[in-house]
Amino acid sequence: MTYALPPLNALRAFEAAARHLSFKLAAHELHVTPAAVGQQVKSLEARLGVQLFERLHKQLILTVAGQAYLPGVSEGFRHIAEATSRLRPAGAVLLQLGVHGSFDLRRLDLAAFRSTHAEIGLRVLHPAGLHELVEGKIDLLIARGLGHHPGYRCDRIDAGSGLGDWLIAPEGTADCPEIVSFRESLRGLPDENPRANRRQRLVGIRR
Repeated sequence: MTYALPPLNALRAFEAAARHLSFKLAAHELHVTPAAVGQQVKSLEARLGVQLFERLHKQLILTVAGQAYLPGVSEGFRHIAEATSRLRPAGAVLLQLGVHGSFDLRRLDLAAFRSTHAEIGLRVLHPAGLHELVEGKIDLLIARGLGHHPGYRCDRIDAGSGLGDWLIAPEGTADCPEIVSFRESLRGLPDENPRANRRQRLVGIRR
């Protein structure tokens, strides 16, 4: 059976733009420019002969046709991702982590993560920043800052408020099993300040 399918890149652009209701955020997720996302969606609309979005001033709205199309496209990508995950042999999943330059890698206990997650091949790029994440050179990033980046999920990994260390991943891949496993491994990560660690332990005792 031959499947009559639109180009995969056009479908990916539509699905991401529909989830975010933003070409800009979709572009962040797919590591392309907003113009490229817009062009892919436009070519998809021309191929299908229907309008998928209403393009208003600073606002993107799904048409009735777009709303009807999105669930099937998203479900299709989910099935492809699950089939690919089942196909991969043990150790074939590669997770590429970027870490900002001033972060002490000893805090991560990477050896422990690798020993308990033999199915995940972990590589670390240090130093790295948002530029590498946007370009797709890494899958997730530990960055220093305030943790607000549109199109990305940001989870604080240290205690306190204000500037801190954050785990940042594109929203489209933030719930992939390997990223979830790494995020969970960061729970209870020691603070970079030994005095702060001692204060946290004392607070825990008092409670």
